[in-house]
Amino acid sequence: MSERGSETVTLQRGGSGDTADERPQLIVALTCDRPLEPSSRHVLHGVDQVGLGRGKRRDAARSTSGGRRRLDLRIADTAMSENHARLSRVHGRWLIEDQGSKNGCVVNGRTVQRAQLEDGDVIELGATFIVFRDGAAPIAGDDDLAADRVAPTLPGIVTFSGSLAEQLGSAATAASAVVPVLIRGETGTGKEVVARAIHARSGRRGPFVAVNCGALPATLVEAELYGHRRGAFSGAVEDRPGHIRAADGGTLLLDEIGDLPPPAQATLLRVLQEREVVPIGESLPVRVDVRVIAATHVDLAARVADGRFRRDLLARLTGLVVELPTLAERREDVAILIAALLTAAGARGATLTPAAARALFQHDWPDNVRELGMALATAVALAGGGPIDLPHLPRALRTTAPGDAAAGDNPDPAAELSETDVAQREQLIALLTEHGGNISAVARAAGKARWQVHRWLRRFGLDPAAYRR
Repeated sequence: MSERGSETVTLQRGGSGDTADERPQLIVALTCDRPLEPSSRHVLHGVDQVGLGRGKRRDAARSTSGGRRRLDLRIADTAMSENHARLSRVHGRWLIEDQGSKNGCVVNGRTVQRAQLEDGDVIELGATFIVFRDGAAPIAGDDDLAADRVAPTLPGIVTFSGSLAEQLGSAATAASAVVPVLIRGETGTGKEVVARAIHARSGRRGPFVAVNCGALPATLVEAELYGHRRGAFSGAVEDRPGHIRAADGGTLLLDEIGDLPPPAQATLLRVLQEREVVPIGESLPVRVDVRVIAATHVDLAARVADGRFRRDLLARLTGLVVELPTLAERREDVAILIAALLTAAGARGATLTPAAARALFQHDWPDNVRELGMALATAVALAGGGPIDLPHLPRALRTTAPGDAAAGDNPDPAAELSETDVAQREQLIALLTEHGGNISAVARAAGKARWQVHRWLRRFGLDPAAYRR
């Protein structure tokens, strides 16, 4: 929405332009009985107050009265009150206040009357979940923007994350060039999805071939990549073109390139330099026209330093570098992904209980989008056509889902922690001790956003004030 006034405005298509600086924003993410309904993004820059309440449909209206600028969001949720909650900007921070609603305001699983919001907080009003971002750049476009009106920069990838949109924009610009692409990101962040989208955008007529370098048999790496003639070695019962020639005219994804054995690294370097391969058992090289995309979750520069990866090969692979954020760093996209994954699972009529939705938004997703997809696919099967509820979700989500303190559910924060959780809690305590409880310093040292540190503090029952000098 670009207009200003007191009228209700239909959510508009995103515009063009550079990604804006970090600005506060609300993501009206998901309503439990309609999880496939597109989420919407609302930038709060220049707004003094936000009214949230029930309406016949989802609408956004901006107005100015007495010098105060107001945004009113109406959401079609029968569990919400007509005037449910109010957000106010006070001394640069945002506060949420309950307006006498029937079902109360819940922030990060806890009922509140009034609370200061932190970046990444999840607000629950009725059966609707809203994500507050105060430390992330919004995607370019109108201030009020529905997810189904976002024009993806790469085919099939829709995001409200400004950092991801910036990376995808660079990839889209370079897609039609022959420059190699290196995609870096943690396991499950969608590296192959992005590689396929780059191929689709490139216009190359050949196939897309994905190779997991870590899964190649150590004794057959070169045969698998470069092909072989029948009888070239024991077990070679027929001619094979190999993965590189199979991708001729198209795109070759070398996934987990950091796991490629050193001997194969040397021969791959020659292939990339000469644009030709020599199949095992052949004496003459074969020309190939292949666009190479490499992907990794490891630090290749560190592997170069300790001698496990060739510096010249890394230089050859590093044309455009695409960095994919973790799912925890792009929590504004959780509802977009839930809708896409439920659709892919054939569960277009699926609904969720508030407890299940709460767990999905509060989980840290260490295995990222892949973990979310598996959790939803399993939940759909267990729900058997009924609402997806907390018992249908993996145990890791059930044990970390917060209860409602107002209802008397205040479990020991250290109870039922996995070994990984215990190690993470101890590391957090060490960082809090080292930095005197300074959240910003802890976030920098951990390489995480401040809101993620706040989430860990709540999850592990830690008070940063106890560590301040």
